[in-house]
Amino acid sequence: MVQTIAADNLTLYDLQQHFQLQQTEDPFFFSEWQENLPVLTESEQQRLSRVRQIVANLEQRSVLENTVKLAVVAPLLDLSGLFLPPFYVSTENSVEIEARDETTLVRGRIDILVIKDQLWVLVIESKRAEFSPKVGIPQILSYMLAAPQRGLPLYGLVTNGTDFVFLKLLRQDHPLYARSRQFILGQDHDLEQVLQILKRLAGIVAQL
Repeated sequence: MVQTIAADNLTLYDLQQHFQLQQTEDPFFFSEWQENLPVLTESEQQRLSRVRQIVANLEQRSVLENTVKLAVVAPLLDLSGLFLPPFYVSTENSVEIEARDETTLVRGRIDILVIKDQLWVLVIESKRAEFSPKVGIPQILSYMLAAPQRGLPLYGLVTNGTDFVFLKLLRQDHPLYARSRQFILGQDHDLEQVLQILKRLAGIVAQL
């Protein structure tokens, strides 16, 4: 009998048990979020400054998911070129993945999917901004495991609008993943680094 699990109920343990997913400690596996980051222009920095001002205003109230998409995620996707060819963005896509032992089926919907099918952006669904993006990591990894392309690296971003975590997945005999540190809007120059990483990953994926 096949067991069906909602993607937003998954844990990392579930992915390890059903899909043999393992986190690698190799520091070179996901060096893309630290190396060869592009320099931001003055206009890009000014746009990010305005995003921070908007978020500061929104934080006086409870920031819901749709507001986060509008105020933070959309400008980042725009500035990183992900609304332009060769990419396109779709929302609320259905995703299914079957475990190797064919006993588990994971179903879910991803909020924002940046395609060439190799760069995925997840805004934590139906959660308030106070929730850590860590709760979305198993969910986005399950979506990345279901991507049609094989043998190429996949990249992901989980955000609640104020915190950001990047991931890389490589599906081999046993799929491996690694994650970046957690970036926090309003801390040092973290938002600038988030945009730099997005632009870097977009450049990599565009050439694959």
